Amino acid sequence: MTDTQYIRDRLNRPMKDLRISVIDQCNFRCTYCMPAEIFGEDYRFLPFKELLSFDEIVRLTEIFAKFGTEKIRITGGEPLLRKNLNQLIKRLYAIDGIKDIAITTNGVFLTKQAKKLKEAGLDRVNLSLDAIEDDVFKEINGRGVKTKPVLKGIEAAQEAGLQVKINMVVKKGLNDSQILPMARYFKDSDVILRFIEFMDVGNHNGWNMDTVVSKQEIVDRISGEMPLEPVEQNYYGEVASRYRYLDGGGEIGVISSVTDSFCGSCTRIRLSADGKLYTCLFATEGYDIKTPLRENASDHQLILELIKLWSGRTDRYSDERAEGKPLKREKIEMSYIGG
Repeated sequence: MTDTQYIRDRLNRPMKDLRISVIDQCNFRCTYCMPAEIFGEDYRFLPFKELLSFDEIVRLTEIFAKFGTEKIRITGGEPLLRKNLNQLIKRLYAIDGIKDIAITTNGVFLTKQAKKLKEAGLDRVNLSLDAIEDDVFKEINGRGVKTKPVLKGIEAAQEAGLQVKINMVVKKGLNDSQILPMARYFKDSDVILRFIEFMDVGNHNGWNMDTVVSKQEIVDRISGEMPLEPVEQNYYGEVASRYRYLDGGGEIGVISSVTDSFCGSCTRIRLSADGKLYTCLFATEGYDIKTPLRENASDHQLILELIKLWSGRTDRYSDERAEGKPLKREKIEMSYIGG
């Protein structure tokens, strides 16, 4: 495998990050991801038999690791709704070449699961929290849930020894009033707060450019009260622009795929809960890898398919949007591939 270990796409981007969705269901109905008017009580989620099994996920991850994939992000839906998730993480942790395993979650179930997730090999939690004030947060999550269960989840994760990053999607007119309260709350803590520009992922979140609060505006608002300075990126392909407080009170990040595209260094491939591979967050269609898996394809056959998929990759959606190219098309929903 040495001659294919560092396979690159047509824009010379390596395949270093694998994002694995383990379930398409969620206990929240956030307006920018799974709005309740679309994902209502009669919405048909995937039956369990359609989800990739842990054996299938592990087998694919072993193949990805042979190509230099090092980082795993477990996503959903809400991944902590998948039973015995710690068992999957334990098996992924044991794969040679995997150096970092994280999970994206809304945090509600961490109070019961954080300790065993850490013991299984989980390194980090990326926790979604879009407001610190209850009235705003309840409106966003669509379930009337207050912030307390999420904050308790953060505490449980920290007590278990997990690194915690908070992701806040900022939408103008919905929760941009929370930028400063969130910054104040998490300043001088071990938590890294990351603001995310509202993106045009999926087809039902009501996105338009007028709803975007830009990276520059976010940084200016915070720095006006708590001065910031930029920090160099930690690694190639890091999506967040980093800033630290001048008084030593920690750092924040801003993910700005709308106003400041980073397609040129994208190293991520996504595996949906039902076994489709997506080479871009804004993709229309995925590649079905579950069918050959369940038809007993050999590792060699799967490797050839993966080489073909990645080596032909040309995705640069955010770049093209910034260039003003027409991009009207159906896109896969964020809840399906986990962001």
